[in-house]
Amino acid sequence: MSQSTNIMGIPFPNVTMNQTVAILGEVVDQESNELFHVITGNPEIVMSCQKNASLRKVVDQAGLVTADGAGIVMVSRFRGGQLTERVTGCDLLFRLLEEGDQKHWSFYMLGAEESVSEEAVKVIAQHYPGVIVKGRHHGYFQADEEQQIVEEICTAQPDFLIVALGAPHAEHWINKYRHQLNARVAIGVGGSLDIVAGKTKRAPAIWQKLNLEWLYRLLSQPSRWRRQLILPRFAVRALLFREPK
Repeated sequence: MSQSTNIMGIPFPNVTMNQTVAILGEVVDQESNELFHVITGNPEIVMSCQKNASLRKVVDQAGLVTADGAGIVMVSRFRGGQLTERVTGCDLLFRLLEEGDQKHWSFYMLGAEESVSEEAVKVIAQHYPGVIVKGRHHGYFQADEEQQIVEEICTAQPDFLIVALGAPHAEHWINKYRHQLNARVAIGVGGSLDIVAGKTKRAPAIWQKLNLEWLYRLLSQPSRWRRQLILPRFAVRALLFREPK
C-alpha cells in the first residue's frame, strides 16, 4: 500500500477511489477468513479518536482508513501531505455497486429504517442487477437481537457487509463482531442507504467538486448546525497538531 499522511495521529494511506476499489477487489479475490475493516475517516472520527481510546484502537486495527471529507484532504495539503482526493463512504458504496454489478459481488445491508432498507435493495436490484444482495436488516434493532443478526450475516457470507448505523457506532459494531461475521469486507457508510433509496439527496456535482457538500447538507438540514461546528474546530486543531515526543 502507498505511503500515508498523518492527520492528528491517524495515518491515512494516500489512495485514490480507483485504488481503494482495486484493493478491496483483491481482498475479495483472496477469500481470506479475516475480516477487512474499512473506516471512512471523517473529521468527527479523527476528533473522537483524540479522547476515545476504544475508538482509536478500532481505527488502528482497521485494514484501511480512507479520507472521508474535504477537511481531511485540505488539512493534508496545508501540512505537506499527499492526499489527493476524498474517498467517502457514500461514493465508495456506489463504486462498489458498479464494480459488483460486473463481478457479481455479494452484499449484506445493515442499517436505516425498515422502509428505507427495503427500498434501497429494490433500487440496487433495478440499477445493479449483477449485484447479489444476500440479506438486509434495518438499523433499529435491540441489543438482544444482535446475535441473531450476526448469525444471519455469518450464514450469508457476503463479500461486503455495508453498515449504515452512523459513526462511530458502526465502527464499534463491526469491530465487536469481526470474528463472527464471516464477511470479506465491512464498511461503515453513515446514512448512505438513505441516499441509495432516494430518501436523502446528494449535493449537486458542482457542490461536491468545490468541496462544499457540507454546506449543502447544512442548508438542506439546518438542524445539523451543532454537528457542523466540529469542522472549524477540527481544522484549527489539525493544523496546529504536534506529534507527542
